[in-house]
Amino acid sequence: MVAQDDPPATSIGASVRDRIAAALAPVDAELARRYPGDPGTRQPVHTVYVPADAFGARTVREWGRRALDALDAHAPDAAVLAAALGLAEPAAAGVYDRVRAKLAREPVEDLRIDFEDGYGPRPDEEEDAAAVAAARLLAAAFADGSAPPYAGIRAKCLEAAVRDRGIRTLDLFLTELLRAGGGTLPDGLVLTLPKVTYPQQVSAMAALLGEFERANGLPAGRLGFEIQIETTQAVLGADGRATVARMIDAAGGRATGLHYGTFDYSAACGVSAANQSMDHPVADHAKAVMQVAAAGTGVRLSDGSTNVLPVGGTAQVHAAWRLHYGLVRRSLARAYYQGWDMHPGHLPTRYAAVYAFCREGLDAACARLAAYAGTGGAGRGGAERGAGAGAVLDEPATARALGGYLLRGLDCGAVDEAEVTERTGLGRTELDALAGRGPRA
Repeated sequence: MVAQDDPPATSIGASVRDRIAAALAPVDAELARRYPGDPGTRQPVHTVYVPADAFGARTVREWGRRALDALDAHAPDAAVLAAALGLAEPAAAGVYDRVRAKLAREPVEDLRIDFEDGYGPRPDEEEDAAAVAAARLLAAAFADGSAPPYAGIRAKCLEAAVRDRGIRTLDLFLTELLRAGGGTLPDGLVLTLPKVTYPQQVSAMAALLGEFERANGLPAGRLGFEIQIETTQAVLGADGRATVARMIDAAGGRATGLHYGTFDYSAACGVSAANQSMDHPVADHAKAVMQVAAAGTGVRLSDGSTNVLPVGGTAQVHAAWRLHYGLVRRSLARAYYQGWDMHPGHLPTRYAAVYAFCREGLDAACARLAAYAGTGGAGRGGAERGAGAGAVLDEPATARALGGYLLRGLDCGAVDEAEVTERTGLGRTELDALAGRGPRA
């Protein structure tokens, strides 16, 4: 008979555990390398594309002004916007006021100065001058605080016909940006590689950035880039293998995002122009592959855009707004937390959709997180957590998702820190920890 105070017995010795650990060490290292988790930084809710020849010192402010003008003309108060979008009126006033404040304060979260489709082929001298001018304007904006949190360029792709031109534009832009910044690059710099078809093109981009870093004495890995998924080969290779994960691997740790290109990809699949949309089945398939490939890697996902512009009379603007609002809400529900905006008139519905999404679930998310963390009256046991959150039994993974949901709202201005703390008893530092984010810069 075993005495009550005898130590628990085991059958597997330390040598066996050590042997298992040694056998799995390569797997441990591979998991850590390939799946480092969320980078712990703010993700913008959108990317605004502006052709390089249309970009100037006042571009961001002008987009905000035009967006506010659109609200004044077509939705002068919360009730009109709610009716136009099908937004529940109890929430509409808070959303409307916050949207207006956002458009005045920070209308653009991520800006891409476009040297690709939005710019087209130009004489070399003209594109050279535009690349240098863009770098100087962006450096000045980052220096005086007028730049969006994130900004950069999309150069031409690495296909043979435009490869040298794309590399030259990238080099000119980065060299001048570094010079104008006194030898440092801005923290919010973002680069985009379009029309990728093979992982080798991603490897080539990584090699180019590595050469730039070495030539300028920058730390290795300082420069990252987004991969645009807008060709069929980027999703499924000629050998029948899924390509997206191979592209992330080919970036050697430099991939920061996967951006879906709605119209190039749809056209490549043979979708007629009238049916090319973010919610077409071919789009859903591509983004589902992107989502699974990026999960856990720290690479963020972005949806594409709509080409239906909110212009014309009020009825026409409202119809375009309803479409855009619905598409953004659809993307958010599918965990595509970023998208492209191509016109200032899209900004009101971008922020209306994001803010409504964040605010509608605020109370429930806070209650569940408070119950999980034991800060809202419920105990720390699983059953008590569930009882405190409306009989929902949340696991640590769901707690991370709840924390991430609230942090997204805080980052973009949809909710205030005081609102979250009052409902959860948690401050920003605790939320960061629950969501798996590192300390904020």
